[in-house]
Amino acid sequence: MSDQKVMNRWLVVVGAILIQLCLGAIYAWSAFTKKLTIDPFNLSKTQTQVIFAVGLLSFAVVMALIAGKWQKKVGPRTVALTGGLVLGVGYVLAGLAGSSYLGILVGVGVLGGAGIGLAYVCPIAALVKWFPDKKGMITGLAVAGFGFGALIWIKLTGGFRFGPVDLTPGWEGLYGMGWSVNNIFVLYGILFAVLVGIGAMFMINPPEGWTPAGWIPPSTSEAATSGGRDFSVGEMVATPQYWMLFSLFVVGATAGLMVIGVIKLFGIDALTGNGIDPTKANIITGTAMGLFYALMNGLGRIVWGTISDKTGRKNAIVLMSLIQGVMMIAFFFVGGTEWGLYLGAAVIGFNFGGNFALFPAATADYFGNKNVGTNYPWVFMAYGVGGLVGPILGGRMGDSQAWMYAFIPAGIACLVAAAIGMLLKAPKKIEA
Repeated sequence: MSDQKVMNRWLVVVGAILIQLCLGAIYAWSAFTKKLTIDPFNLSKTQTQVIFAVGLLSFAVVMALIAGKWQKKVGPRTVALTGGLVLGVGYVLAGLAGSSYLGILVGVGVLGGAGIGLAYVCPIAALVKWFPDKKGMITGLAVAGFGFGALIWIKLTGGFRFGPVDLTPGWEGLYGMGWSVNNIFVLYGILFAVLVGIGAMFMINPPEGWTPAGWIPPSTSEAATSGGRDFSVGEMVATPQYWMLFSLFVVGATAGLMVIGVIKLFGIDALTGNGIDPTKANIITGTAMGLFYALMNGLGRIVWGTISDKTGRKNAIVLMSLIQGVMMIAFFFVGGTEWGLYLGAAVIGFNFGGNFALFPAATADYFGNKNVGTNYPWVFMAYGVGGLVGPILGGRMGDSQAWMYAFIPAGIACLVAAAIGMLLKAPKKIEA
């Protein structure tokens, strides 16, 4: 492979990260939830989480039913570009909807989620083909922007203040400048459309039959666990391994997405309940999500992906689920203190991020590199299920002031998932 070709495949990585930084806006939802519960919106905690949940479900469904097949037919560039436009239009419409719950639900939830679903799979599908030698690391790096993006979009609303450290002294973000939630939706929509469009220009597949210089494709004996055997969607869903991966991803998504959706609401309740001033509690919860969760979410994607390249996907998934289960249970008890909230947000975010490196890489390993663009969206449907269960469970328990019954069951489910993960093994393809 020439130096130009080497440069080209890393440019695909740059484009992927730019796209994912914008798509990560869905994880910045906590920046809006508290504002949406007061005038002029007056939504309940559950309603704020329904918008988030609909966005997550739309994301997963559109990715599975449309994006996977479409990008295989026309290439990743066109689909990613369309996704950016749909995402941008959705946020602009939500911004123009005023205090309308339905308008925000359709704009951010339905259209915003659909745009993310169209664009998300494109970088993953392209990069697995460009980097068959580094699948775990490269998928983690590509989707790390999704986690880091949340940090940017959250902190733009309230200023880049992290606990006692203020990187923008005298500037309290767009809210501090008098911008309303609707104004910010419009601004974000325009930015998302433009930036995803730029990143989409780099989304191309390598030439048919291309391989990295020095990389030797797996032998027949290794192919079963390294992406050398290609399953169709129908063949994949007929295997028990698919349903095991699906169930593990549901649990991991439920835990992580519930915390993203309610960390501001839970954190303020828990901190003020322990006597902390509401203004300080607001700053602490913003830092917990905007710095600790978002930053570690992004790092977790890279670190867990790299770990899995060395230990195998199975071992990494089991360990990640085990740690997450323990932390979800502990979070309820320690989240009422500043550093307990930071610790919980960091660990949960780190493990949650790992899902998005481990499951696409496992899908490629078990069901083939060639078809990961069409197969992974069906594994990713688990994220849509988790996106419905987690945030709505958290919202309902928050409205009932029964936070324990959100975190404890989610933690136990993660521990069960770790046990299930120990049974994973490569599927056998029945040849015609």
